[in-house]
Amino acid sequence: MSKTSLQPKIFACANSKILGNRIAKAFGEDLGSVITSTYSDGEFQPSYEESIRGTRIFIIASTNPGPENLMELLLMLDAAKRASARHITAVIPYFGWARQDRKDKPRVPIAAKLVAKMLETAGATRIITMDLHADQIQGFFEKPVDHLYASTIFLPYLKSLNLDNLTIASPDMGGSKRAYAYSKALESDVVICYKQRAKANVISHMELIGDVTGKNVVLVDDMVDTAGTLTKAADLMIERGAKSVRAICTHPILSGSAYQRLEQSKLEQLIVTDSIPLVQESPKITVLSCAELFADVMHKVHQNESISSKFIM
Repeated sequence: MSKTSLQPKIFACANSKILGNRIAKAFGEDLGSVITSTYSDGEFQPSYEESIRGTRIFIIASTNPGPENLMELLLMLDAAKRASARHITAVIPYFGWARQDRKDKPRVPIAAKLVAKMLETAGATRIITMDLHADQIQGFFEKPVDHLYASTIFLPYLKSLNLDNLTIASPDMGGSKRAYAYSKALESDVVICYKQRAKANVISHMELIGDVTGKNVVLVDDMVDTAGTLTKAADLMIERGAKSVRAICTHPILSGSAYQRLEQSKLEQLIVTDSIPLVQESPKITVLSCAELFADVMHKVHQNESISSKFIM
């Protein structure tokens, strides 16, 4: 067997172990062994417990804050490079720090660009990720980036609900492109929420552009953090005559008072992927796994096959 035909190996960082096992199972391989040693001051050192010389490896890790998640991925990439892995693919279901993708005021960092450079410097030769906060983040990398869309997971589920008078909604102006793409696939109407922020995670005002009377509304977004926007939008739409309001959000960050807001809101259902493990369960939250999607793309990458079908928005 030639070196290029060696079966790839799959590893996962600590915060993505559950998803890593699901992806490995769907791929048809066991998750590789990694042991992490931790010093008393919190410093940690991951170690591959099997040879990866000359192989293609996939390292699965979402980089949601805290910073330990990103740091662990960087250390895993560096260790793989120093262990002479042939190809090192960082599989990042949720690309954290992506909201800082531009300078929106003086004297602030562009964190997404910094993270991209750190990943490449650490040893990543390819990136596979899903539903970036902004598409242009792909341009921060000099290495190939496979940017997948969770719509390939969400659209079949939405169709299975058989909702009449379906309307797709965007919780803000920035998500209008995503909402229009979903509405085209589902042949539905679109409404847009216009919001103004007092500061990060705090909405001062929200208005609705479009009619939702008698409609089953589905809000579409790439992430849900504090759930302030989603719950405020859902309550506003019910007040304006919507029959029901659901939301699909790829990445369930759900920080702060998010779970409490969800329980108290008129949002009927929140549909997410398992790109980030949930902090707690909720009867309003439905989780759809992205493991099959990533396993399929990883197979195609290893076999040098086209993955264009996974880029459908």
